[in-house]
Order: sequence, then structure tokens, then C-alpha cells
Amino acid sequence: MYTSQELGNSGTADMLDSSHTSGSRRPVTTALRAGIARVLPSEPLVRNGHLLAISSLINAGVGSLFWLLAAHWYDDEAVGLGYSALSASLLLANVGQLNLNDFLIRFLPCSGRRTRRLVLTCYSVSASWSAVVAVAFLALVPVLAPGLDFLRDPTVGICFVAATAAYTIFVLQDGALTALSRPGWVIAENSVFASAKILLLAGGAALALQSGILLSWAGALLISLVVANYLLMQRAVPHHERENPQIERPPRLLSYAAADYVGSLFRMAAYTLVPLLVLNTLGAAQSAYFSLAWIIGYVLFLVVRNMGSSLVVEAVRRPEQLVEHGLRVLRHSGWLLAGGVVVIVAGAPWILTLFGAGYAEHGTTLLRLLALSALPNLVLSVAVDVLRARRRLRLLVGLQVALCVLVLGLTRFLLPVLGVTGAGVAWLAAECLIAAPLLIWRSRWLVTTSRRTS
Repeated sequence: MYTSQELGNSGTADMLDSSHTSGSRRPVTTALRAGIARVLPSEPLVRNGHLLAISSLINAGVGSLFWLLAAHWYDDEAVGLGYSALSASLLLANVGQLNLNDFLIRFLPCSGRRTRRLVLTCYSVSASWSAVVAVAFLALVPVLAPGLDFLRDPTVGICFVAATAAYTIFVLQDGALTALSRPGWVIAENSVFASAKILLLAGGAALALQSGILLSWAGALLISLVVANYLLMQRAVPHHERENPQIERPPRLLSYAAADYVGSLFRMAAYTLVPLLVLNTLGAAQSAYFSLAWIIGYVLFLVVRNMGSSLVVEAVRRPEQLVEHGLRVLRHSGWLLAGGVVVIVAGAPWILTLFGAGYAEHGTTLLRLLALSALPNLVLSVAVDVLRARRRLRLLVGLQVALCVLVLGLTRFLLPVLGVTGAGVAWLAAECLIAAPLLIWRSRWLVTTSRRTS
């Protein structure tokens, strides 16, 4: 059996040494491991959260580079259509994956010999449902998005549906690797996806392919799926099943998945509908100012989400340490966020000036408010993850419903009064209104759960 320290470090070690090396190569990999060990915290809870955050930052950075290169290598029409089609596919995949990513993070650590079956079941269910959602979207394209009518071509439509279903598996494999303490592999497979995407984009531009943007994304996705799932199914899953053969199947998995999915839909609505409210109320230009500020500010939200995923995995493995781990994440992430907030609040005008004077003029206060809202969001996010570990489904859903209602309601009320800044005020106010009672009555949700319940 691995010790807790070895489990926390195994993802990084396996990323660096995914196959048995010869004696001559061992000193190299040993030196690399030692170097990374000195940089990253040794505690599995924090270490894994940092690795997942690094993966998200890689995705965000390379994603920005991908579109920057696409804008230089392809004409405006190809970029516009490619961005719109991929945005639609990602949205549909997020809806269609049924929040089974978080489900796997919660239940794979305690799935024992049923680990492979649970992963494959989630793959098949989410991919099938995403395909259905994508087909329904194509049928409604003339009404919802007439500019994407080219997707209704039979060949393009089949590829669109297949890519949407495949992306759900891409999301779920990250959840599975996280749950099995392989965050280093998450970095590796996302790096493979990012690198392949850029190389294929350049190849499409060299061949003057009008659909090069879509093809590069789909091709990189396929490569990443093959690599990641080979490692997942051939190494991570067998190891977990060998090390945890006697774990009993947790009860009421279906009811948990359904409730968690409902809650996630409300949280997703809060994230995705505000830009539409800004667009409908203030127009396209103000929507652009909000969208860019949200993209920058959301990086802080991602840090918390990744630390939360690590918290859930450790809480399932060691439920008796739930309170200790929850407080650890609150303190550690609080210091990280405080530093990020200071940087963004102080540098907001200069950061936005890089994208144009209009963004700095209209979005500076908005960006500062969104950055500040990441601090109370830390409390909400930790509460949601603790409730996932404890299976407190009613409160879990209730918090996410409250966030959605408060954010959308306040945004709708404040936009005509304060302009685009009203959206930032709405986010900060909503997060504070939820975080304050959670902090005051912390002992009611941040309590240790029994191993049997977990």
C-alpha cells in the first residue's frame, strides 16, 4: 500500500516517469522528481491542488495563444465561425457531461474493484447524452444561432456531434485522474492537447484549410483522449483496484448524481447568463468589456475550484480529517487569492490597456470587483466541496441555487443603474451574502463525517 505521502506524489512521479526506465536514465528522473518536490508543497492536499491549478493555467495560457495565432493565420470569417462553433460545442459538452466530473472525483477514491466499471459507465452515459444534446442543438440552429447554419451539413454535423461527445470524455478523464491521485498526468495530457492543437493549427494554415481551426482542435482532442485513457485504464485504474480491493460500493449513487447535476446547472447559469444579460441590456460593446474582465477574474475562481477537487479526494480517503483539510484549504487558498487580488486590483488598468483603451476605461472597476468577489467565493466553494464529501445534497443544491438567483437578480437590477460595473457589484454582493452566514455558522457544515457515511 502507498502511504498518504506517496499517494499525493504519485501523479507527479508518474508524469515524469510513465514507464520503467533503464538504470542510466534513473538519475535524470530522480533529479527531476527531487527538483519538483522542492518547488511544490509536500502535503498531498495542497500539492495536488497546486498541480491542478497549474494545469488550468496552462489551458488558459495556451488557449489564448491558440486564438492569437488563429487570428494571424486565418481570415476573420474563419476565426469567427470557428470560435462560435467551438464555444457552442464546449457549452453543450458541459451540459451533457451531467457534472459526472465532480461525481468521479467524489466516488472513484472509494470505488475499489468497481473503478473501471464506474469510469466506463460515466463515459458512456455522458457521451450519449452530450450527443443527444448536440443533435437537438443542430435541429434548433436556425432559431438559436443562424450564423452556424454550416453545422447542419451532414458531414460537418456528424463531426460536431462526435467532437461534443468526445469533449465530455476529455473532461471526465481529468476528473478520473484527479480522483486517483494523478494530478501530474492531468498536466501531461493537457500539455499534449495544447501542443498538438498549436501544431495542427499551423499545419492547417500551411495547407490553407478554411476549416483548419476546427480540425486542429478535434485532432488534438483525439490525440489527448488516446494518450490519457491509455495511462488511465492501463496504469492508474489497475493500481487503484489492486490497492483497494475490499471497498464496498457506496449507496444511492444515482440520487447523488442527479442532485449534484441540478445544483451544477444553477451554478453554470450564474457563470454563463450574465454576459447575455449585459448584451441584452447594454449592447455588444459593453458585453465585450464584461467578457474580457470575467475571463481574467475567473482565473482566481479556477484556483479555488482546483483546490476544492483535491479537498474532496482527500476527504473521501480520510473523512476523519475533513475539518482539518477544510480549514487548511481556506487558509492556504485565502493567502494565494489575496496575492492574486492585490495584483489584479492594483494592475487592472494596465492589464486591460493591453487589449485596448476602451477596455481599460470601462472595465477597470468591473475587473477589480470581480477579483474581490473571488475571496468570498472561496468560502462558498469550500462549503460546496465539503457538502459533496458529506453527501449533504439539499444544502449543496440550495447554495448553488442561491448563487444563481442572487447573481442574476442583482445583475438585472443593477445594470440599468450602474452600467457594466453593476455586474461586478452583483457578483461581489451575491458572494458576500452567501459567504457571511457560512462563516458565522461554519460548525454546521464543516464537521467530520464517518468513514461509513463517506
